[in-house]
Amino acid sequence: MMAEFLLDEARQQRIGLSEAVYCAGKSSAQIAAILEHAEVRGGSLLLTRLDPAALAALPDRLRMGLDYDPVSRTGVAGQPAPPTGPMQVAVVTAGTSDVPVAREVLRTLHFEGVPAEEILDVGVAGLWRLMRRMDDLRSRRVVIVVAGMDAALPSVVGGLVPGLVIAVPTSVGYGVAAGGQAALNAVLASCAPGIAVVNIDNGYGAACIAVRAIGGRTERVSPWNDAIS
Repeated sequence: MMAEFLLDEARQQRIGLSEAVYCAGKSSAQIAAILEHAEVRGGSLLLTRLDPAALAALPDRLRMGLDYDPVSRTGVAGQPAPPTGPMQVAVVTAGTSDVPVAREVLRTLHFEGVPAEEILDVGVAGLWRLMRRMDDLRSRRVVIVVAGMDAALPSVVGGLVPGLVIAVPTSVGYGVAAGGQAALNAVLASCAPGIAVVNIDNGYGAACIAVRAIGGRTERVSPWNDAIS
């Protein structure tokens, strides 16, 4: 028997963040039922951690209706919010191995209608790469820094830019990197004041902090908004 689900259909109206569905651990039948429910209601959904195998097992009609990105393992059903306002967010990676997590950040921001700049491969092993982008970073209200291994990059950025810095430790690294635990500990212990930290590989969570920081998306009209009226 398939487990029941109850979508948070008024989330956007209540807190300014749209509904998202974490797909890891859900069967393809459960994901299909959620998509069909959203389709009937006319709402949009962000799907995170949607593996290619789970995607392939969806009915053709539902699978073809998704905007799917295999790098971030995210899918969008329906239409994302239209982009509004100036570009206020930068998403920075230490290395290209961190790109899958960074793309989850970017895809979430895009879904929420928040423009963002992507700056890749500026880790501290070649500090000149970061320094040549400092004018760009200092102009953003929010800088999301995605880094694994020793995760030194968020601390460096946090000491150089005036905007909100959100650190995303990743599971990238050898041996004692311990699947991202070393990176998480490093950013939690950062000497740069005021850095926000999310859990290992949690690009979605970092994007949600950024959306809240710049004022949310409470003006977005949703067919689900009458759910708490």
